[in-house]
Formats: sequence, C-alpha cells, structure tokens
Amino acid sequence: MDIGGIILAIIIGFVAGLIARAVVPGKQDLGIVATLVLGLIGSVVGNLLFSLLKGDGFRFDLGGWWASILGAILVLFIYVAATGKRRRVTR
Repeated sequence: MDIGGIILAIIIGFVAGLIARAVVPGKQDLGIVATLVLGLIGSVVGNLLFSLLKGDGFRFDLGGWWASILGAILVLFIYVAATGKRRRVTR
C-alpha cells in the first residue's frame, strides 16, 4: 500500500465509523481516534465477509464503501453489546 492508499483507507475508515455511530443506538463513548479505529476494523471485517460471500476467497480489501459501512455497524453493535451497561427496571 502506498501513501495514497493509506490515506484513502483512513478516510474510508473514519467515514464508515461516523456512519456506524449515527446508525447504532445506545451509548457510545468513542472519541475521534476510537471512531477511526472502529471504522478501520469494520472496513476490514466487512470487506473480508463480502469477499467470502462473493466467492473470491479470503481476500483483504479496504475499497468497498458499502462493505466497510456494514462491517463498522456490525463491529459497533458488538462493541455496544459487550460494553453497554444493562438497565435494571426497579419497581
């Protein structure tokens, strides 16, 4: 990956992380760097899953916007479920 590819991956990851945070309900205590990391991880997860479903095999790619966004949403749902505090209803 050249410097242009790295910059593009960072932009895609950040945008995917922002969109995932806007879509997923619940408390998300994430700063800018954590949102970027969420988007990058989601981008990798989404694109790997998409390449497996498409039949291309296990392939690493950061280029697909839709797969990146859906992967970031999936990763954020897992993050919120793992770290979210359950509310207790008291009567």
